[in-house]
Amino acid sequence: MGLTFINALVFGVQGNTLRALGQDSPPNQFLAGAAAGAIQCVICCPMELAKTRLQLQDAGPARTYKGSLDCLAQIYQREGVRGINRGMASTLLRETPSFGVYFLTYDVLTRMLGCEPGDRLLVPKLLLAGGTSGIMSWLSTYPVDVVKSRLQADGLRGAPRYSGILDCVRQSYQAEGWRVFTRGLASTLLRAFPVNAATFATVTVVLSYARGEEARPEGEAAPAAPAGPALAQPSSL
Repeated sequence: MGLTFINALVFGVQGNTLRALGQDSPPNQFLAGAAAGAIQCVICCPMELAKTRLQLQDAGPARTYKGSLDCLAQIYQREGVRGINRGMASTLLRETPSFGVYFLTYDVLTRMLGCEPGDRLLVPKLLLAGGTSGIMSWLSTYPVDVVKSRLQADGLRGAPRYSGILDCVRQSYQAEGWRVFTRGLASTLLRAFPVNAATFATVTVVLSYARGEEARPEGEAAPAAPAGPALAQPSSL
């Protein structure tokens, strides 16, 4: 449910922010991505809170929540708006830099790989760039994701353990050592490559077709149709 709106928001904000910055450059790609990451936290944080609670609840008749919406409704009834936004600070700390790295990596790789219109290897190159971008994004902030998940799950069974982000980091490190901040990383990276490869390639190809009829000076004839999708500036979404 959430990813549909998140991806629409992320790519829309990133594209408009990049245009507002006035120049398509790697630093601006990072800034535009970071802005998109920060704004989408409004949807991402409640969505991941519900996902975490649903994954940790007991199975069968003992389960607490019937689904995502019921989970958020119960949390709101008990804790109000603050409860729905539990983990917002850690989500911002994760999403803001990670999306900056996400779009920066994609921009750099598409330039290095030479993703040009008519290239018969264009789609494989886009898949490689998108998948690698997803991996680099997760690697850049994964320890923060561990902390966020622990804060959102805190209090589900018994009294809350953590008073905040730093307390969660301290207790987790004291109990399990530094490896606790990489727990689940391998499975996350295995998921990240195909998901982000498909996402970036699809967005780029769809936008290239959608922009095929962009406004031209009145009376100017349309150029001959290329063999594949026209990517006037393939490294910039």
